[in-house]
Amino acid sequence: MNDKGVNPSPDTLPQIGAPATRALHGAGYTTLRELAGVPRTELAALHGMGPKTLDIIQAALEEHGLSLG
Repeated sequence: MNDKGVNPSPDTLPQIGAPATRALHGAGYTTLRELAGVPRTELAALHGMGPKTLDIIQAALEEHGLSLG
């Protein structure tokens, strides 16, 4: 894991707050790779998803050559 708290595996979610993790699980997202291509605005609409969390997710995706939609 690097200093941004990003998990190196695309099969797990990065380390983010519990509310954001619950929101992602509730929306059916359980792995980082499932978030590739999902519009940032769609994730931002989930309760518990703030700008910092979205930045962490984007950084984690970029480590694997992926991106939010």
